[in-house]
Amino acid sequence: MSNNDIIKKLRVALSLKTEDIITICDLVGFKVTKAELGDIFRNEDHENFKPCGDQILRNFLNGLVIYKRGPRDEKKQ
Repeated sequence: MSNNDIIKKLRVALSLKTEDIITICDLVGFKVTKAELGDIFRNEDHENFKPCGDQILRNFLNGLVIYKRGPRDEKKQ
């Protein structure tokens, strides 16, 4: 399963819109444009298809944790 497949399946399973994904990536300080996401969600045989890199998927997943659970609490010592 490719990174593109993973991000597509998560988008459908969580009912996320493109704007939601941009917001999620912003939570971890990663900037992604609507056009870049459009290229990632295209079919592999389309001329503008772009493979989803590890960095995009990693930042999306880290942002998704914050989006769903909230920011991480600092441990008190």
